[in-house]
Amino acid sequence: MPDSRASQTQTWALVAAAAAILAITFGTRSSLGLFVSPLNTATGLGIATISFAMAVNHLMWGAWQPVFGAMADRYGPDRVILLGGVLLAGMFALVPLATSAPGLVLALGFGVAAGAAAGSMSTLLGAIGKYIPPERRGVAAGIVNAGGSIGQLAIAPVAAALIGAAGWANAMLALAAISLATLPLAWPLRRRHHAPAAAAAAAPAQPSMRTALREAAGDRSYWYLNIGFFVCGFHIAFLITHMPGVIEFCGLPPALAGTSLAVIGLFNIVGSVGAGFVIQRLRMKITLSWLYASRGIGVALFLVAPKTELVVLAFSVWMGLTYLATVPPTAGLVGKLFGTRYLATLFGITLLSHQVGGFLGAWLGGLAFVASGHYDWMWYADIALAALATAIHLPIREPVMKRLAPAA
Repeated sequence: MPDSRASQTQTWALVAAAAAILAITFGTRSSLGLFVSPLNTATGLGIATISFAMAVNHLMWGAWQPVFGAMADRYGPDRVILLGGVLLAGMFALVPLATSAPGLVLALGFGVAAGAAAGSMSTLLGAIGKYIPPERRGVAAGIVNAGGSIGQLAIAPVAAALIGAAGWANAMLALAAISLATLPLAWPLRRRHHAPAAAAAAAPAQPSMRTALREAAGDRSYWYLNIGFFVCGFHIAFLITHMPGVIEFCGLPPALAGTSLAVIGLFNIVGSVGAGFVIQRLRMKITLSWLYASRGIGVALFLVAPKTELVVLAFSVWMGLTYLATVPPTAGLVGKLFGTRYLATLFGITLLSHQVGGFLGAWLGGLAFVASGHYDWMWYADIALAALATAIHLPIREPVMKRLAPAA
């Protein structure tokens, strides 16, 4: 990419567009936990059933990531985002009509997850990874990742207010309308940066996707990274799905749930951008170990602290700082290990691992509450898994140079 002012302007316009898209897809999806209690009241399906639909959403959001990542690698991220925006809006609009358990699982668990996945991290970080110079890639990933938090910060309180003022069904339709804003934002991500065919023909041969997948499957460090991201998904899905229930169980004001999600989003902006800068100077695997250790300490302190509004907000700040700050170093390690040619696909697989953890975090949270009447066992699991993630990143091999050639 030429080092010119016009080129730099195009580059950062791409980063800004990717951050805005993630703000919409992540912000709307992160607000779903606010709908658990209203959905239960309106449909009578039960917390466990609704938690299962939410858990399927987490799992399928991850399952769609490598699919849409591969589509973006092949056809371009802009087309994938256009498809996802239309699908996301349509599925949000269908949720109020899904009053049975199968209908809710199909619309919310499968449909909303697919639409959100198309405009999420594998597609977006894969796109900027190909076009951003290596020395700026960590900061760019942090900015894009922070976009998700900006969306959560902006959309969660609006969704909570709409649920109270207009009802959960109208609030869901508002999320559908917001989702359509991703369509014009896809324009800066179109494939205008690709090299001409003649230049591509003269470039060194690129490894095939099958070769990249085979190499990743045989790499122990890649497996460790996936296990760590599984833990991240478990933590986050439990938090965004059941924190409103935790607040209600503690007898605190229901409005605190929307505020808590907004605070998490606000401080994740700091954590995500900060992580982007940190990994420019500190090894990514060490950064990840520190993030998971900090998260486990935060959960342990919250578990033993008195449950007041101030404590909930302080916990939200702490968790926000580590919430998705794991994404830039995780994506960065995938790029370091295998290059950027199939980054969207390989990071999509890592996101699938994240969402398998998310499925369990969301579903088991509901089951634990139904079985025991409290969430303590989930907090214990959070602490144990944080300790595992802290340790498992340390033996990861972090190369200085990428082994697979980057995209032309």
